[in-house]
Amino acid sequence: MPDPPLLALRGVCKRYGVVEVLTDIELEIHSGQVVALLGDNGAGKSTLVKVISGVTLPERGVIEWQGRAVHIRRPHDARDLGIATVFQDLALCGNLDVVANLFLGREIRRYGFLDEMEMERRTRQLLARLTRRVPDLRGPVAALSSGQRQTVAIARSLLGEPRILLLDEPTAALGFEQTSEVLDLVDRLREHGMGVLLISHNMGDVKALADRAAVLRLGRNNGFFDVNTASQEQIISSITGATENVPRRPASREAGW
Repeated sequence: MPDPPLLALRGVCKRYGVVEVLTDIELEIHSGQVVALLGDNGAGKSTLVKVISGVTLPERGVIEWQGRAVHIRRPHDARDLGIATVFQDLALCGNLDVVANLFLGREIRRYGFLDEMEMERRTRQLLARLTRRVPDLRGPVAALSSGQRQTVAIARSLLGEPRILLLDEPTAALGFEQTSEVLDLVDRLREHGMGVLLISHNMGDVKALADRAAVLRLGRNNGFFDVNTASQEQIISSITGATENVPRRPASREAGW
């Protein structure tokens, strides 16, 4: 019998006033797998990430963690489970250095004082695992390139050793070289057994990196694809609504995935 997914959403619904922005959403993320979450603007991608990360509460549905139902009522609950999120704005303090950004709000203290040496040691150790070019740890983050700032934001999310990482458009503002570095970083996280949910509008990134793709359209599931076998045209048709699939369960479950 296959292992249960790290994270599964079953029939999740979210309403704002009279508008239902998520309807009966199904999603599974397994260990060591990158799942691309695709959809046009207004499809419900950001709302779904907010539900998973505990920023907003769903009206109905079940969230399962390793096969058991859980309640994620606030971001702290998601972090305790092992879910980390890097939002598109990165939420970094540009006037602070890399070490201060990584440990902001969870500083290490010794005898009542900040243990700068230990925080720097851990920062350097973590970044060395993620990138070949470790930035200046004591320079302001505002002086770093966009790709380096993205790496710092991902590094901060990994301090709690999460099992799943949610990435909201991580390459949206990056050049070719910086994009390649971020994609390499995500690939290394997958190799270490982490599950990744990747929101992206870039089909090149999706085809290069993702294992599976889940498409949302108007707040509903509109397709689940094996990225290695599905054509780019099939996926884009599902995003635009040229094909209205509206699956009730991920195809992978029917195949025993």
